[in-house]
Amino acid sequence: MTLTVGPENAGTRLDAFLAAVGAVPTRSAAQAFIEKGLVCAPDGSPLKKNRILSEGERIEFSPPEPVPAKPEPRDIPLDVVYEDGDVIVVNKPKGLVVHPAPGHFDDTLVNALLFHCGSSLSGVGGELRPGVVHRLDMDTSGLIIAAKNDRAHLSLSAQLADRTLSRKYEAVVIGHLRESEVTVSAPIGRSPADRKKMAVTERNSRPAVTHFFTLEEFPGYAHLRCVLETGRTHQIRVHAAHIGHPVLGDPVYGGAREGFGLTSQCLHARELSFTHPATGERMTLTSPLPEYFEAVLAKLRRL
Repeated sequence: MTLTVGPENAGTRLDAFLAAVGAVPTRSAAQAFIEKGLVCAPDGSPLKKNRILSEGERIEFSPPEPVPAKPEPRDIPLDVVYEDGDVIVVNKPKGLVVHPAPGHFDDTLVNALLFHCGSSLSGVGGELRPGVVHRLDMDTSGLIIAAKNDRAHLSLSAQLADRTLSRKYEAVVIGHLRESEVTVSAPIGRSPADRKKMAVTERNSRPAVTHFFTLEEFPGYAHLRCVLETGRTHQIRVHAAHIGHPVLGDPVYGGAREGFGLTSQCLHARELSFTHPATGERMTLTSPLPEYFEAVLAKLRRL
């Protein structure tokens, strides 16, 4: 579609303009489409979200394809660590999104689970998130559990709430902790400065607690175990940055460093413990450190 800036919108930002004229539902949606190169000048050159518009200026907007009503099964390989009639635990690789979201509608873990499990996934999370009990960031690797029926889902969700579903991660961070064991108790919410990021803030936040343990130290870096008490978005990454030791490779929270071959955070969900929803058995599953993580450690040990 071609949009022309009227006098009432002259001097406004591009993202605000798209939302104001109803081309998109929200300003954040406008920003997402702009970043995908869907909003251009008449000559086809992509525009920036903070562009200040002039009266009479023309904007070319190519709306994205409609979002599927519900995710479809896709034959995406899964590294299954454990599976029975109630639960499935998968070792998720870096780069795999957990559930459908803008830009990822048919290449997610949910699409893979639908192909692998068929209709045997719980519906508690809704049609877009069948079976999903908890999440991992797209570029965080490691263990994630999904429920195959509603009873199992409700049990695992209750364990997540009362913290008996335990998750232990490993990370490489910049610098050394002041002590071998450090607990960070600081609320996390949307960053007031950048809505795409999370931050330690008292504003519209929720309590968050992370325990950090040093496993190995190198010149300027440390290998840590990270244990969650709560499960806020980006919690480990935000808390690590908050204490001045961002996760190595993390471009969002200040851990980007060249020379390690990383394009995202060096963070792996290593261990998962839970009580089986049907048998009551306490189960602990572990995942080996992936190749990218071992390569970073090998490089650090040569420093």
